[in-house]
Amino acid sequence: MRMIFGLVLVLGIGLAGFAVYMAQDYIEQAQSERDYLLQTQANAPQLIDVVVSKKPLKYGDRFTMADLEVIKVQLGKTPAGAYQAVTGPQGVENAPRAVFFEGETRPRAALRSFEPYEPLMDSKITAPGVDAGIMASLAPNMRAFTINVDVASGVSGFLRPGDRVDVYWSGASGETQVAKLIDTNLKLIAIDQSADADRTAETMIARTVTAEVTPQQVAALTLAQSTGKLTLSLVGASDTTVVGAIEINRDSLLGIKAAEVIQVEAAKVCTVRTRKAGEMMETEIPCTN
Repeated sequence: MRMIFGLVLVLGIGLAGFAVYMAQDYIEQAQSERDYLLQTQANAPQLIDVVVSKKPLKYGDRFTMADLEVIKVQLGKTPAGAYQAVTGPQGVENAPRAVFFEGETRPRAALRSFEPYEPLMDSKITAPGVDAGIMASLAPNMRAFTINVDVASGVSGFLRPGDRVDVYWSGASGETQVAKLIDTNLKLIAIDQSADADRTAETMIARTVTAEVTPQQVAALTLAQSTGKLTLSLVGASDTTVVGAIEINRDSLLGIKAAEVIQVEAAKVCTVRTRKAGEMMETEIPCTN
């Protein structure tokens, strides 16, 4: 019996030791997995909420809260002006930027096309209750001014709403023709009667373009358009050059120098008059002074 008891005791101690070994291995594995998950979580990029459209939107399409959804996007990878909430309180500090304030029932409209799940941006949609058009594109305290153009003065058919242009005036200044840069980097908000920035390349040549300007620029451009011809020059999207004063006249363009006026004094002639046979005759003589 003692032998049997001893064997059972030894077997029990062995099983207990094995169990302890297995438990320690399991605990070490669990701790390793926990540390790995914590490390992975610490290294994972931070996510933020971004509002997207659940359906495709074209220029002018209206949308409501039901057309929007919130998704997670990596922090720092969102476009400027993106929203973080579909609805939110008004006037609350540090509240997420919302597409609609609480209680708002008026729809908003797209100022450009959006693909499904593309983030909405503040500059690409209208205010609640406002349809797409020139009014929706104007910045505060700015005015819309229309410039007549043709295939030559309007950069052919390449202009689109949102483009920026320099404006040149050409006309008569005194007795010579002059071309002068009168305004730079004007933002176009409409081509003909369309403020759609998604105009296709097949669009016909524009007859008018509408620019966003200040009231003082309206006065200057009105005078320039009535006294000469305006020509537009498209500014590149990445152009940061500061353009100074530019003016050129016909003579400097063609390299013509103003003729020097030389006054030549007429030779002085002295004469004497005599009467001969009843006729008065005039004879040249040397001048004494």
